[in-house]
Amino acid sequence: MSRLKELRKYVNEELKKMPDEDDRISAVNHLYGVSLAATMIAKKRGLDPELAAMAAMLHDLHAYKTGSYDDHAHKGAELAREILTELQLTDDAETDMICSAIYHHDDKYAADAPMDELLKDADVIHHTLNDTSKPVKEKEQARFDKLCIEFGM
Repeated sequence: MSRLKELRKYVNEELKKMPDEDDRISAVNHLYGVSLAATMIAKKRGLDPELAAMAAMLHDLHAYKTGSYDDHAHKGAELAREILTELQLTDDAETDMICSAIYHHDDKYAADAPMDELLKDADVIHHTLNDTSKPVKEKEQARFDKLCIEFGM
């Protein structure tokens, strides 16, 4: 089994614990949508698509497990480290890269390491394209505009 499939199996089991079906469906949609976007961006930018997809699968898991978005990026990075250590899917450098991306993913204004930027961008793509009837969030507009140029949209 691939590392990504093994991680998805773990994440799926965690999401099954969510009591509200609509919230669970939304969580699955978001994590898998961001994961797909992250894979595509990674391929385009020459980054590791598997690590990008893994970061995306974990990026909001803390919020979904706790029901709280308070400091969810930082707390999510801690949870991701625990999960990756427990499952032994990544080496130390890969774990650090994934956790850094999760730690920074909520700060859409800052520029960080390439994998951090990739996760931010994948999150923005899903937020903006999952329901095009909603306006783009102010904090995501500039990043979305750059993505439209990058992808010729």
